Amino acid sequence: MTTLEPRIDGIPTPTPSPEAGPYWEGTRAGELRYQACATCGAANFGPGLRCHACQADTLEWRRSAGEGVVYSWTVVWRPQTPAFDVPYAPAIIRLDEGYDMVSALVGLVPDDIEAGMRVRVEFHALDDTITLPFFRPA
Repeated sequence: MTTLEPRIDGIPTPTPSPEAGPYWEGTRAGELRYQACATCGAANFGPGLRCHACQADTLEWRRSAGEGVVYSWTVVWRPQTPAFDVPYAPAIIRLDEGYDMVSALVGLVPDDIEAGMRVRVEFHALDDTITLPFFRPA
């Protein structure tokens, strides 16, 4: 069976919002960043101006250890656009800091993916400005 690998050639380039600037600067530097609320301590992802939990405007950027577990996933064999080579496995990753993010799994065959599997982030440059996080078994 095919091993899942990063698929970056030809995919659409994200357009970062001003609020997401520190996140994208982090990925270029090989860091996964998220926001945490200085008022209630909640981890927040994606980037915003107010805490998802308490609505305070005291969000601070922090560096994630980049480790977590697979919460949910799917394997795509028929992409919506030809820009995406198959197979690929988009997944919801539950990071140890307490937030979820969507990324893609790499470095394993689709049949080996399991809920609760430990994963670690790795980064792959899309171009000179955008670097994407992927997750590989830890």
